[in-house]
Amino acid sequence: MSSRETGEAYDFHELRKKRVEEIEQILTGYLPKEEGYQKTIMEAMAYSLMAGGKRLRPMLMRETYRLFGGTGTVVEPFMAALEMIHTYSLVHDDLPAMDDDELRRGRKTTHVVYGEDMGILAGDALLNYAFETAASAFEEYPKESLKIGKAIGILGKKAGIYGMLGGQVVDVQKTGHAVEKEVLDFIYALKTGALLESAMMIGAALSGASEEEIRLVEKAAGKIGLAFQVQDDILDVTSTAEVLGKPIRSDEKNEKTTYVTLLGVRGAEQVVEKESVEAIELLRKLPGENPYLEWLLGELIHRTK
Repeated sequence: MSSRETGEAYDFHELRKKRVEEIEQILTGYLPKEEGYQKTIMEAMAYSLMAGGKRLRPMLMRETYRLFGGTGTVVEPFMAALEMIHTYSLVHDDLPAMDDDELRRGRKTTHVVYGEDMGILAGDALLNYAFETAASAFEEYPKESLKIGKAIGILGKKAGIYGMLGGQVVDVQKTGHAVEKEVLDFIYALKTGALLESAMMIGAALSGASEEEIRLVEKAAGKIGLAFQVQDDILDVTSTAEVLGKPIRSDEKNEKTTYVTLLGVRGAEQVVEKESVEAIELLRKLPGENPYLEWLLGELIHRTK
């Protein structure tokens, strides 16, 4: 993936705002109608999903899809599905039994607004509805069935016990205990890296990328995931709740080992730089060209909030 200019003047910050607006419209379009005796859960799903945020995962999915020449809309139900899965994980993460946080993206967390019981059910509903949404692609795009099947397989594995959920399990088990770097890397690779890998792999798969190209994308996305999570560790001790939109020092409160506790802020910053540079180098080996994607990765990895 080359970062060469194509002669057109890019304003990537404005383009990113436009992309986020487009994603918001896609998410809204795939949410269930708030009706029936169970409409409270639809309201809680919408409250959780539409709370804002970077929309990093659906954006990476579509930009990777475009990198490999994808031009259709088959990627859209998967963009919505993955963001639902990511949101369910945050809803459950915030619960009293987990991190017990009352603030997420600058507003009250789902369980604070709807109660702990509905917080649990809202997360369950988002996870289940994510797969309903992804499976709807079979009916919407029957000619793309093989690609859709591959994408659903990636989505399920990266969200489950060999992906994000598996990382969460080890993270919970190790909270309050000193963790060696090997275990911390395992947690980060699954808890954070897996959904980023899912996003970019699905984008590649839906565009018809080869298995070798999908594996390369997975490797690059894993490095992006590590850099992203380590930057999160850094911000937890250097930023403010007002800037982040969530409590700071939560890792310290929950007695979690992080890259900052292992290496210090400067050592953690060096890891972010190394992993991000290597990720970009891997992506540049791919045949397509998407200057915005490369810019976006740099912005997200080195973010200040």
